[in-house]
Amino acid sequence: MLYYLTQRLLEMLDGTPTADAVSWLRVFRYITVRSGGAALTAFVLSLLLGPIIIRWLRRISFAQDYQDRAKAMGNIKEGMGDKRGTPTMGGLLILIVLSFSTLFWARLNELVVLTLLTVIVLGMVGFWDDFLKVTHQNGRGISPRAKLAAQLGIGVFVGGYIAYSPKLSRLVSDITIPFVKNPLIIGAPILGVILTALVIAAVSNGVNITDGMDGLAIGCTVITSLVFVVLTYVAGHSVIAKYLFIPYVPGAGELTVFASALVGASLGFLWFNCHPAQVFMGDTGALAIGGALGVLGVLIHQPLLTFIAGGIFTAELLSSFIQISVCKVTRRLYGQPRRVFLMAPLHYHFLKKGWVETQVVARFYIIGIIFGVIALATLKLR
Repeated sequence: MLYYLTQRLLEMLDGTPTADAVSWLRVFRYITVRSGGAALTAFVLSLLLGPIIIRWLRRISFAQDYQDRAKAMGNIKEGMGDKRGTPTMGGLLILIVLSFSTLFWARLNELVVLTLLTVIVLGMVGFWDDFLKVTHQNGRGISPRAKLAAQLGIGVFVGGYIAYSPKLSRLVSDITIPFVKNPLIIGAPILGVILTALVIAAVSNGVNITDGMDGLAIGCTVITSLVFVVLTYVAGHSVIAKYLFIPYVPGAGELTVFASALVGASLGFLWFNCHPAQVFMGDTGALAIGGALGVLGVLIHQPLLTFIAGGIFTAELLSSFIQISVCKVTRRLYGQPRRVFLMAPLHYHFLKKGWVETQVVARFYIIGIIFGVIALATLKLR
């Protein structure tokens, strides 16, 4: 919105005596300036709106009984503290400030609009899931199959839209992989749509699974979003993209503004979600954030790179998948389940090993930074 207002004003005053006085407004043409503004706006808005939303969630008793859930998962509460009464559905704060900041600072091209719509729709799915969990107090919400079907359905829609868009179709029809210059597969739109759906569903589930400790998921989101600030800027810059032999995506630079807004919104939420947490993002925030990261990877023509940039989310998702699969197979073979991890997802495994919650979170941040550096290294190591 600000971009269009300033450019319109410059056009109206062009050739008039006041043109020089407002020439400084040209600075808003630069993606770097608007990205910084988006991050700062989202962060400040989070700090201002956070206490209001938290009080509102407490007043309407939107708090899930996490302590009872912890007991059911194996009595892991010793290293986590008492979380009863902490409001959930704090992802509403992330959605509000992320959407506002993006709409205010970005040029609303096709890529930005598609990303925002994906985030909002997945956020609505998460909101309904949180609502059911809180109102029924059974911790179940939407059934896992229904939730996965919704995520895959949204992913198929996104992939299908891209495949049928004349300007964007190559983003799904040509399959790229990290560390390789040229596309691995060319002209496979159906495969690309399937891959898009899987990436969006996998990353949104990965973030959701990671959101089990104070500050863990949102802190890792900050790290991954910072990586995407760089990746989207490079993908949208024709000169840099050509130099690094990576796919150039016209208009992808505006996704830098979105990614920056996500950084600011995540930092603002971390302010309230760090230990001891005043609010949890719930599925409202987790599914939306995961969808955002997944669709960013797809729209810069690097869908699989998302799994490296968000390495913690990938590890958490894989740990749960491996644990469930091994338990099912060994139960059939030996009559009782055998486990690979003390407990899944991965952060609970280390909690069982004697780490306290803050240790797990801090060390996962460090590993997340390493994954982020590896993801950025793929820009040159190709």
